[in-house]
Amino acid sequence: MSRAAAVIMHPPSGPSLGERIVHAGRTGALLDLVDALTRVGVDPVFIVTTADIAPTGVHVLPPTRTPFHFGAELREVITKFAIERLLYFGSGSGALLTDVQIRTLLEFTARSAPGALFNNFYSCDFAAVSQAHVLTGIDLPAVDNALGFALADAGIPCFALPHDAATRFDIDTPTDVELVAAAAVGGPHLRTAAGEFAGHHPHLSPFARLLTSRSARVHLIGRVNPIDWAWFERAVACRTSVVAEGRGMRAAPTSGATILGSVLADDGPTEFIARVAAACDGALIDTRPLLALTGALPPPSDRFTSDILRPELVVDPQWAAFTRAIRDAPIPIIVGGHSLVSGGLYLLPKIAWKWRDLPRRLHPEPIDWKKE
Repeated sequence: MSRAAAVIMHPPSGPSLGERIVHAGRTGALLDLVDALTRVGVDPVFIVTTADIAPTGVHVLPPTRTPFHFGAELREVITKFAIERLLYFGSGSGALLTDVQIRTLLEFTARSAPGALFNNFYSCDFAAVSQAHVLTGIDLPAVDNALGFALADAGIPCFALPHDAATRFDIDTPTDVELVAAAAVGGPHLRTAAGEFAGHHPHLSPFARLLTSRSARVHLIGRVNPIDWAWFERAVACRTSVVAEGRGMRAAPTSGATILGSVLADDGPTEFIARVAAACDGALIDTRPLLALTGALPPPSDRFTSDILRPELVVDPQWAAFTRAIRDAPIPIIVGGHSLVSGGLYLLPKIAWKWRDLPRRLHPEPIDWKKE
């Protein structure tokens, strides 16, 4: 039987502070992932990147196309190295996987029939693929988020991993690095990177304290999956409400505006945040679907600078005004991308309960109701 190969896509970094924070987090996660893959016997490991990084025993491959096209690069590596058992990772993903979980992915790649196992079918961050040669005959997407849709449309059987911190968390914004530092999770490289850049978010500590209060009300806004919300609600003491909009905006983009995005456009950021503050004691906001009214996003420099609440450094006027309103809000509000309201929901209770010596079991246990 052939050995499994791993392909990791590691994007370049821009010069802004937010971009450098994300790049440091992704690099730390990548190095820890490489160590874990090597430890369980994955060989070879390929990193597709322009970054100056060369872990021992790893094959570093420069991208073959500009602009970068995920599907074309993946097809190139599979074809060139005749890969049949494939583990694919974006460099910010897989950072919390255990050796046992990686071995589960490896076992899947040994299937005799083509198939794909995703951390998130609707927005892929990592995947295991058996009989990977079949991918070379499929029109693969430009971004990895849509890989599940592409394979399902081609008739490849697709499966999904259970929801937990390891499968849902991805380092995609500076906020994700803040959560890693506060929760003290990940391997040594990731923890070092997070500790260097994070720990100064002005809203994280007061928001986390709300999660342990039975009288607090917390709103989740953005691409929230109901499974993740259900887990989060049982892990915290506060009351939670959700406005879930924009799901699939990367995997299957549309030009449709969100309801809250339209309210924001009509009211302006100051009045919009005043409405949020009147409705709850704290909020998590996935800003991408909320602010992408035209379907387009500003560059990472603006998005990431907004996430760290530095409006004076944001060029896009809409994002700058919204960031200013968040920074000056009368309640703690944390902003970020999709991972904030997916994987972040698994880390925030861990952060909150570190600061409170309260019983974890705050909800009644369900009973198996039997009908005669």
